[in-house]
Amino acid sequence: MQVLSANDLYRLAADLAEEHGSNSAMEYARQAVVSFEAEGAIDRARFWFTMCVFLDDLAEHRLDPAYPVTIH
Repeated sequence: MQVLSANDLYRLAADLAEEHGSNSAMEYARQAVVSFEAEGAIDRARFWFTMCVFLDDLAEHRLDPAYPVTIH
């Protein structure tokens, strides 16, 4: 099982937002959370919830994709 770091997840979110736009990426991530929760796929739902958090921070300019993320 491969483990992704916070920076890996952050980079994925930044790439997703850049490729599809912040609003579309956020909507897709929200739908994925709901869908995977309904299916009982909790790990997948958590992944997409984390994407939602990073996408929201990127959209609100609380994070800069040019710098690594720091989580305390």
